[in-house]
Amino acid sequence: MSAEWVDLGAAQEVTDAHSLSVEVDDVALIVARCGPELYAVEDRCTHDGQSLAGAEIEACEIICPRHGARFCLKSGAALTPPAYEPLRTFKVREEAGRILLQRPL
Repeated sequence: MSAEWVDLGAAQEVTDAHSLSVEVDDVALIVARCGPELYAVEDRCTHDGQSLAGAEIEACEIICPRHGARFCLKSGAALTPPAYEPLRTFKVREEAGRILLQRPL
């Protein structure tokens, strides 16, 4: 059975400075760019459960706007306290100028 991919919109909407907040199958996600690559992580800080929408992206890390916890966009790993648990990550790709996300299970 092949993976199902969901079209999230135009790839040009996601820049190094601007992430995209979306919801797929009741899962809130952040799609962010680090250089030419797109990454998708769950939109929920593992420290306090709050949204990461509007978080700064720096050096392939997403920074929680409330307490400054940093997470690796590539792996979801929690890099600094107060977060210790990783973010859930999702497969995402750019194809023909569109952002495609593999449907979460």
